[in-house]
Amino acid sequence: MKQVTNKIIMTRPNAFHFNPQTAVNNYFQKQNTHEQNDEIQAKALMEFDSATSVLEKAGIEICYFEDTQIPHTPDSIFPNNWFVSIDKNNLCLCSMFAENRRNERKKFLSKLFEYNHQVKLDILDLSLYEKDNKFLEGTGAMVLDRIHKVAFASLSPRCDKELLYIFCEHYGYKPVAFTSYQNFNLKRLPIYHTNVMMAICSDFAVVCFESIDNVKEREFVIRALENCNKEVIALSENQIYNFAGNIIELENKFGEKFVVMSNNAYHCLEDSQIEKISEYAQIISMDISNIEQYGGGSIRCMIAELFNQSF
Repeated sequence: MKQVTNKIIMTRPNAFHFNPQTAVNNYFQKQNTHEQNDEIQAKALMEFDSATSVLEKAGIEICYFEDTQIPHTPDSIFPNNWFVSIDKNNLCLCSMFAENRRNERKKFLSKLFEYNHQVKLDILDLSLYEKDNKFLEGTGAMVLDRIHKVAFASLSPRCDKELLYIFCEHYGYKPVAFTSYQNFNLKRLPIYHTNVMMAICSDFAVVCFESIDNVKEREFVIRALENCNKEVIALSENQIYNFAGNIIELENKFGEKFVVMSNNAYHCLEDSQIEKISEYAQIISMDISNIEQYGGGSIRCMIAELFNQSF
């Protein structure tokens, strides 16, 4: 199994805006009451089209979901939360916290099957746990080392420990569970998704250890990364507030590797961090600041990997 893929899914937004249902525990979202929803959507569409153009020029194959007005899915631009592509025969459908995000699964599932070439899939359906208020939001909740089969997961209302263990047992992954925190309204509150405070690439990882308040848990994560043979680049909390942890490694059909991040993420990195990442892959960055502000997620959240190739 490879860590990276050259085939991804991205959702072209139709009604993107600040989602109150997700803002209850996504403290990265910021609302500006002076902008109307149609203005926010128009900016998001420009950012999306520009980002996909950059990725396609790099040779990344993009499969598209085209969003529609009905049913209302303001966060459809973040498809990596409602499913996880394991390999060409295995797919996990995920349990979603926000009710209006569950419509994404209903809306796009048939198209996802098309992109999997209608192969008969073994499906682990964790969406059944939504009725029990237990959630595991895909590769937002879990950051996967696919080579060593380790699932790093920061527990939160969007990352249930029981569902994490069900996922790991089903697919043969080792769970590394901990809790990370951020400052919000003078409190330390759980970070909603693991993939905003860390990312795993083929040969390195970026991690905000500062956000793991429990020292034993922090050491546990460090040891797990060492066992995965990753060079670790430590991020500050200020850097993850600028989405430096929400990055993803991809490759094109020629095997050239890229680390994809937003402009905000790139500009908050230190020169030494940029140099270190560049030793492993070419950095691609793009302006998606409007999406980051209102959606509380960055480019990694916008990309759902497809691992349906025969490696």
